[in-house]
Amino acid sequence: MFQILIRNHVKGFVMFDVLTLKHFKAWRSVVKVELKPVTVFLGTNSSGKSSLLQALLLLKQTVASPDRTVQLNLGGDEVNDYFSFGQFDEVLTHGATPRQFAIGFDFHQAEGEESPAKLSTRIHSGSFFASYSMTSSKAAVVQELRLTGDDATFRLVRRDRGAYSLFAGEELQPMGKSKSYAPERSISLPVEAVHLLSQDGKIAEDISLSIRRELERIAYLGPLRRKPERDYVWNGSRPGDIGSDGSKAIDVLLASALENKSTVIKEVSVWLKRMGVAEEIQVRQLGRSSRYEIVILRDGVTSNLRDVGIGVSQVLPVVTLALFAPEGSTVILEEPEIHLHPSAQSVLAELFAEVSKQRQIQFLVETHSEHLFRRLQTLVARQAFLPDDCRLYFVERNGADAQLLHLQLDEFGRIQQWPEHFFGDTLGETREQSRLMFERMKQQRQRA
Repeated sequence: MFQILIRNHVKGFVMFDVLTLKHFKAWRSVVKVELKPVTVFLGTNSSGKSSLLQALLLLKQTVASPDRTVQLNLGGDEVNDYFSFGQFDEVLTHGATPRQFAIGFDFHQAEGEESPAKLSTRIHSGSFFASYSMTSSKAAVVQELRLTGDDATFRLVRRDRGAYSLFAGEELQPMGKSKSYAPERSISLPVEAVHLLSQDGKIAEDISLSIRRELERIAYLGPLRRKPERDYVWNGSRPGDIGSDGSKAIDVLLASALENKSTVIKEVSVWLKRMGVAEEIQVRQLGRSSRYEIVILRDGVTSNLRDVGIGVSQVLPVVTLALFAPEGSTVILEEPEIHLHPSAQSVLAELFAEVSKQRQIQFLVETHSEHLFRRLQTLVARQAFLPDDCRLYFVERNGADAQLLHLQLDEFGRIQQWPEHFFGDTLGETREQSRLMFERMKQQRQRA
């Protein structure tokens, strides 16, 4: 079902290659989304573009579940989950037949990421596919699970009364059937199934481990980010992530400035300067206390972060995450351009393009910014970014269903199949302004 796309020219680049959905929210028909180092989704409000990103986050929060018997974590824990997806029927496309939805992805791990000794037990490329149905108690369960790694494939298929049949390779006859073979956290075979596979059990475990690592590499920043405080307490630790609301971005900057073990705060300053929103960002201790303030330097004036424009505080987590996420991460961003002026929005495109190459970060971005989009076109035209290193998609509704249009770039950054009037009818507005101007001039001459 899946095509494995290998990118050999970027050593150590770990990334998702293809995302597949069916009957998932607004995505009724099978949709296969090819993903690149920088992938940008545009579209009207409530078109379904956010659902594409949420599918990966649904799997990520399932993998992180403390209960390994959970087959799909639809959310509800406000502290640990990214989203609350509600009930099964709220995820399933309305009127879908059969009443199942599916999520799948292809991935690869380029050689050079780890030492040769570790590579001998790693899967270099593979795929995950799972379809989900609903039990009589309205819980989501795996109907079919397919795990592929290199040349190995394993399947679990749900039968009557919760039993699962286990298949290896392309065999038509199952190796066994039991309730004890139920998959764990959507991605893993239970120990009973691994034992049944004998020597191949280790391969199955390696595939699950690789899939788990791919999902754990995802870092997510949502569109609603926390407003800054006037001062902060630093407890001496460095966070593992910045949080979906960016609330821990300040902790990253504090650790970078006070430990002198990281250049993140200096690199953030460089990008804020390129955006034209600040010349430098600094950390200042308040007296001899353990409290610190974040200050912004601009035009010779030093201001507390809380006293500058909201755009600075909203883009700060975006830039921090891009520079702080571990190399090889997949960074998912929703509306990174919020509250930024147009020229700063354009520089975001440069941030994604440059950091993806320098730090092997994959960016999946949902945006409404024409300026970000246009700058990506310009970068391709300048040959600063290859057309094959980015994918641009337009998501629109066809009735209740979402559909995807690939906005294909040529070597000059041009798009042939441009969605009509998505960024407004600029030429039409100019024509109308000119028409009204000449009409008023004519009326003024007639009165004279």
